[in-house]
Amino acid sequence: MYVTLLSDYDYDLPESMIAQAPMEPRDACKMLVYDRKNDATQIAQFKDIVSMLRSGDVVVINETRVIPARLIGKKKTGAVIEILLLKKIDLDHYEVLVKPLRRLKIGDVVDVAGKLQATLVSKNPDDGVAVMQLDCEGGAQNLEAVIDQVGEIPLPHYIQHGHATKENYNTVYAKIEGSAAAPTAGLHWTKELMEKARAKGVIFAPVVLDVGLGTFRPVKVDDITQHVMHTERYQISESTAKIINDALRDGRRIIATGTTSLRTLEGCFAKYGAIKAVTDTTDIFIYPPYQFKVISALITNFHLPKSTLLMLVAALVGREKILDLYEFAKQNNFRFYSFGDCMFLQ
Repeated sequence: MYVTLLSDYDYDLPESMIAQAPMEPRDACKMLVYDRKNDATQIAQFKDIVSMLRSGDVVVINETRVIPARLIGKKKTGAVIEILLLKKIDLDHYEVLVKPLRRLKIGDVVDVAGKLQATLVSKNPDDGVAVMQLDCEGGAQNLEAVIDQVGEIPLPHYIQHGHATKENYNTVYAKIEGSAAAPTAGLHWTKELMEKARAKGVIFAPVVLDVGLGTFRPVKVDDITQHVMHTERYQISESTAKIINDALRDGRRIIATGTTSLRTLEGCFAKYGAIKAVTDTTDIFIYPPYQFKVISALITNFHLPKSTLLMLVAALVGREKILDLYEFAKQNNFRFYSFGDCMFLQ
């Protein structure tokens, strides 16, 4: 009998355990290692992961790059409006979250630093999502440069005292701009550590999944099976598809760096029955008793109570076990959430 009540994915966490700044160096964070086969737990550092990887292992990484998607502007009345860019729709239209959305009506213009004007095109009060048209001097082709100039890196609400830069809130391998939040499990990799892994015969396979609204949307239904995931765009290249399919055929381990890499692979396989070179979207919602088709292991940070990401990792190791591991992490002073420590579930 599997638990589908939201309340059964809850746990208590002291605010003092929420990391407010990234670890320096990146790979010095704590890592809770759980061996599913032997039901064994140990504490290590992320830099120790190379000793746990095998020649032929495939480590999947998400090459998305966080854009400075938080825009602070004003209406003509002087009211301050915050805009979070979620997804680019076309050259000058974006799906956004607006605070406070109730203060804007269709056609209202928000000025950002005198360099960018955002006009409300449509809004959905039920989920807070809106569409805005962005204009700047130089036209649509200059928009991304202006956003990069006037925007701020968006941080999750639980980081109250932290500071994110384009460097410390992006992975060392981030390439493709388009995310409103970082795939945070990847923040622990350094270029040097990746080279050590490659020298051991580990293969890195890049994908891209743009982290969007799903990261910010809480589960609001008591029965989690009724929750609807927001779609997120992903890309898988020909070379990555071949690497993954070859590993599946050979029975080699496929290790996802983060839940975004995992959702990309499992979402693609659920749709096509194999890993395919494709640009597509996924709204896959993974929770117990999901049977994983692609990944063998997962590198992941610690997730919020009652979140879809906590449900995802529960599908891999079991609900009771993941809550036990979280309790173990609390007792051993692990740092939680985006800038926190990590787990290696193998």
